[in-house]
Amino acid sequence: MAGEGRNRQRGPRVWCAASTRRRDSDALQHFPTTMSQSEHTPLYHAQNEQRYQRQALIREYEAAHSCRLVIMNAVILPWSMTVFEELLFGADPQKDLHLLLASPGGDGETAVRIARSAQTRSKRFVVIVPDSAKSAGTLLALGAHEIIMGPTSDLGPVDPQVQLKPNSPFVAAKDVISAVEDATQKVQAAPGTYALYSALLSDVSAVTLQQARSAVERTKDLIKAALSANPDRSEADVDRLAADVHQSLVERPHSHAAVVGAKEARAVGLPVQDIAASDPLWQHAWSLWTRYFHLGQMAYESGTASQLIPWNIPTS
Repeated sequence: MAGEGRNRQRGPRVWCAASTRRRDSDALQHFPTTMSQSEHTPLYHAQNEQRYQRQALIREYEAAHSCRLVIMNAVILPWSMTVFEELLFGADPQKDLHLLLASPGGDGETAVRIARSAQTRSKRFVVIVPDSAKSAGTLLALGAHEIIMGPTSDLGPVDPQVQLKPNSPFVAAKDVISAVEDATQKVQAAPGTYALYSALLSDVSAVTLQQARSAVERTKDLIKAALSANPDRSEADVDRLAADVHQSLVERPHSHAAVVGAKEARAVGLPVQDIAASDPLWQHAWSLWTRYFHLGQMAYESGTASQLIPWNIPTS
């Protein structure tokens, strides 16, 4: 379920909105904008000013919606658990937790761990998807009490992925299996093509093929584990939802990039709240999201914690 978005390019530096300028102005009342107000040195202040502006907006969102807000714009990898836990440090389990999530995918096991941790640290766990949360990102969202989606939101197939080589792009496990099976059939029909298909599949080892098969077989269990992270779901609810999710988001899609909007997600039975672009919560979330899109790095942030990580960091 790993994502190929690690090499995602920086977004264009063009977004602006008058309504957001007014909100930013309110949020920055508590942010030092001159050196006479700041306790930091000039260079430190300059290097971190945008981070503090984002955190000021996070705190404004928390005050407006009576919750704790954390941001995760990243590929989900095993080390993500530790970085995400940093965002929950000191969290009040009697408050709602909102996660603004954008992810091309990643490690499904880690996604389940994050969902479980988020549920135990909050009264109610809500995932907001401003852009896309694919594969393992979708798996993480399955563990929430509520998934907030708007006109730009996109979930995706729960699509396990593997690496053919260390630190190489992830590829869909189903595609690896299909390619090997297709090549095997064609070589059996025309033995003279063996050299051609051997070269085409030179990066696929027997171990990789077995990993791909194991990942596909594990998908159903991961879906149930993610759904079970929500303590308010009964075992019957989990079983019913797991069957529907597996059929709609595993068996039916033919591409990792398949679009699952709010309408499709609700049809599966997921707890989706579809809100309009004019909704104040969506406008606030979108204002925050554009800053992380512009940033061009993976980001884990809260009102008190911040970790920025290059998209091309080694994945293994």
